[in-house]
Amino acid sequence: MRPRTLDEVLGQRHLLGPGTPLRRLVESEAPMSLFLWGPPGTGKTTLAYVVSNVTKRRFVEVSAVSAGVKDVRAAIDNARRELGMTGRQTVLFVDEVHRFNKAQQDALLPAVENRWVTFIGATTENPFFSVISPLLSRSLLLTLESLSDDDVRAVLARAVSDPRGLDGRVTLAPEALEHLVRLAGGDARRSLTYLEAAALQPAGGEPPASPPKSTEEASYSRGEQAPRVTVEVVEKAVDKAAVRYDRQGDQHYDVISAFIKSMRGSDADAALHYLARMIEAGEDPRFIARRIVIFASEDVGLADPTCLQTAVAAAQAVQLIGLPEGQINLAHAVIHCAMAPKSNAVVKAIGAAIGDVRRGLIGQVPGHLRDAHYPGAAKLGHGDGYKYPHDFDHGLVRQDYAPEQVRDRRYYEPTRHGAEAPVADRWAKIRDFLRGS
Repeated sequence: MRPRTLDEVLGQRHLLGPGTPLRRLVESEAPMSLFLWGPPGTGKTTLAYVVSNVTKRRFVEVSAVSAGVKDVRAAIDNARRELGMTGRQTVLFVDEVHRFNKAQQDALLPAVENRWVTFIGATTENPFFSVISPLLSRSLLLTLESLSDDDVRAVLARAVSDPRGLDGRVTLAPEALEHLVRLAGGDARRSLTYLEAAALQPAGGEPPASPPKSTEEASYSRGEQAPRVTVEVVEKAVDKAAVRYDRQGDQHYDVISAFIKSMRGSDADAALHYLARMIEAGEDPRFIARRIVIFASEDVGLADPTCLQTAVAAAQAVQLIGLPEGQINLAHAVIHCAMAPKSNAVVKAIGAAIGDVRRGLIGQVPGHLRDAHYPGAAKLGHGDGYKYPHDFDHGLVRQDYAPEQVRDRRYYEPTRHGAEAPVADRWAKIRDFLRGS
């Protein structure tokens, strides 16, 4: 099922449009050196094959896992010989190029610099750390992205119907399709591996009891009597249970609600269970991280001020490293939030303040608090009578700060939970002092 032309490639739209380096490489005869950097199953090897196939160039693949300097030099010598005798260019594809040591990468430099080959290196690791600078500076670096769910669906649908694939010998139930999409995690190769395993189950699944109910389901088969791949068949084939979870449906809202309420109830085990369900179902980890950050202020607040720091750090870590490793950072933050003392004083305080503003309790900013830094402010009386707190004992001075309409309103009412207890004591003393009690 490997694509044979650029138009058959699914995903990577940012690399395949008109005028992009890949298009120029295919459309011109000039050699070019590229590094393809991206997660597994996103099309690095495929793009190298397509470039070779479309441009009618020799394709030579070298695996950095098993090849040495001798193999690299032999491939380059053969490419030079072919170029000199027939004029035919060679695509030298080095998979897992980050595994080459410095000497092996140095061996590639003459071929790249003299354009003896069209060099394409594939790597899943950051080439700025794993590739020598001279080689990287002589090549274009193209970053590949994980396939979207829609792209993976298209890959699977094509594999079911295409003569090069299953050729309509099975049908794929919509629920099974969604399960395969979730299992793939943006990896096209993994999705095809799992589909093939499911299609090769004994009897190929169960024949449908009735004709397909929708054109979507019918499109996966060339005949109504083809064996049907169901969720149960996929579960058996890949030994991984399907998580009933719809990222746009009730399960999405029910599970995230249970997740938040479990942390609020200090049940770390239950919260971790719902976290695991969301991760296994393919929920966006950034969405989960955002909910934890909100929770840290909404339900913990100043009862444990470090909770927000942990939540924000986990969100940044997930953004930086992604899954699967990011699940450890999420679990770290979830356990911290669940076990922390709880206070909703912060969310109640801002809610009450916004409520008063929306009811029209606004008032004028007291004159002594107004901006006095621009010309003419003094003539308006702005800043007159302002007392600088740092000039007084304990950094406190009695003066009016709030507009008159809300001067006696109380918004922040701290709890006695955790680290908020001493905050409550201090706030009570400050409030009484400022109000003249």
